[in-house]
Amino acid sequence: EEELFFRDLSGQVIQDDTFARLQTFPNVVITGHQAFFTREALTKIADTTLGNVTAFETGQGTFYEVPLEVGV
Repeated sequence: EEELFFRDLSGQVIQDDTFARLQTFPNVVITGHQAFFTREALTKIADTTLGNVTAFETGQGTFYEVPLEVGV
């Protein structure tokens, strides 16, 4: 996705068979993935982050902690 979106390719021919095929259909709209950028998603991200900070500060640990494995 990042090779096709997030930069201006309007002056170039995109060499991607799947992308080219999808563009031939009149009922297909191609966009970059933006689901994380909705108000609801950003609110949830902020709530989760603040909840984790509060839990950590009060000694409760975190809800979504990723364990670090030494030597991996």
